[in-house]
Amino acid sequence: MWGRRRRGPGASGRGAEELRARRREREAALRKARRQEQLVSKRLLREDTTAEEGGRDGAEIVPDPLSEDEVLELLRGIQRGSGDRKRSLSHLRRALQNKETQQKFVRLDGSIRTLIGLFTSSLADMQMEAARCLHELSHSSDPAVAEACLPVTSYLLTYLSGHSVEFTELCLYTLGNLVVESEAVRKQLLPQGIIPVLASCIQHMLQLVCSSLKTGIGAAVEFAWCLHYIVCSHTANAALLSLGALPALTSLLLDLASEIPQDAAEGLELLVCPVLRCLSNLLAEETGCEIQIQDERLLIALFLILQCFLQQHPFIVQECLWLLNNLTADEPFFCSALLSLDLLPALLQLLPCSQMASVLVLTVLCNIAEKGPAYCQQLHQQPALPLLLPTLALPDPEVVGQCLELLHLLFLHWPEAAADFVRQGGHRALEQHQSTPELQERARALLDMVGQPLGASAFNPCHTTLSAFS
Repeated sequence: MWGRRRRGPGASGRGAEELRARRREREAALRKARRQEQLVSKRLLREDTTAEEGGRDGAEIVPDPLSEDEVLELLRGIQRGSGDRKRSLSHLRRALQNKETQQKFVRLDGSIRTLIGLFTSSLADMQMEAARCLHELSHSSDPAVAEACLPVTSYLLTYLSGHSVEFTELCLYTLGNLVVESEAVRKQLLPQGIIPVLASCIQHMLQLVCSSLKTGIGAAVEFAWCLHYIVCSHTANAALLSLGALPALTSLLLDLASEIPQDAAEGLELLVCPVLRCLSNLLAEETGCEIQIQDERLLIALFLILQCFLQQHPFIVQECLWLLNNLTADEPFFCSALLSLDLLPALLQLLPCSQMASVLVLTVLCNIAEKGPAYCQQLHQQPALPLLLPTLALPDPEVVGQCLELLHLLFLHWPEAAADFVRQGGHRALEQHQSTPELQERARALLDMVGQPLGASAFNPCHTTLSAFS
């Protein structure tokens, strides 16, 4: 999340405070946009083989819609206590893959009540088939279908601690889909106790990771995405924080990272991704800012994950950098740890990975530089400046703009960096941006700074420089 990033110029006086206030407003909007962006598509779990479905080469075939009479006949079939009930349930499950059939089914009196009865029965095969029917309904894009499933949410929560990993996984898929689709579902789940259940599930995931993650990876993945949807909805994060979600998720991420160098479970990246997002979003909570994580092992875990997934799953890089941004935004602890653990070279190597990676790496560097002269001195001693010069030549205004922000902080707090920048020909790179509308004011302000006598900019930041970096 962008939310906790703070990149003020560090100068005293009213101008600096106004600048910080404007940036906080801008970043609040970015934080909201990031949350909405993270509400990813709903997920579908189907155990059917392509032979059963009649599909070929894995292609999904959506069945034709049933008439109201046909849907009613299927409902009567599952209501009858005959030996054909399971077959009727199987037929219903396949029929519910069609949106029109879903809508017709939930409108029938007693339809959801009947499914709940079978879902809570003592017959394991009936229970599983009813769960699959409910899962198909949860995948509907029609909010009315999701709200028709409201009566089942309390049972889904109950069965999260079920006897079967497969059944628990299916319940988590279904619950996660319902949470994404319906505000009414989210509001109902809170008094039903979803937050303590989710907090408990984090501990359960820790046990899975410590024992045999491979046997329960599916359930762990679905729990993590379900928790992610709840966190993104921004409805109960204070409660999650009070129940210890931050330290628990941190422990989980540390354990996941410890799995990587050995024999990582297939699909581990699908678990790592929502865990990273949950941590990032919870750290961005204003109500939780007093709850700090100060464990440098978290940085080591992040860079182990980056190293493992960089080539095959590059999307994880962005997720790790979002979290690193939030860890370094306010608290000096992680800025100091990143430097003392000598992780800066590894961070700088991520600059060319992608446009978003470049922006985030530069943002993390800004977070460090904002902490003051001692931090800027260490950044200057590392090979940061030579890597920033090629960045200034990129055609992307957002990346270049973030680079200019970093240079401003470095020059402000450690004027020796400005002198070194000029010696390396950096002023020529700045001159190229004097004609770029969205960059020219900042480029000119930096040119003014590097033209001042050594040490002048650290103590007398001019109004022009402050306004240029607002």
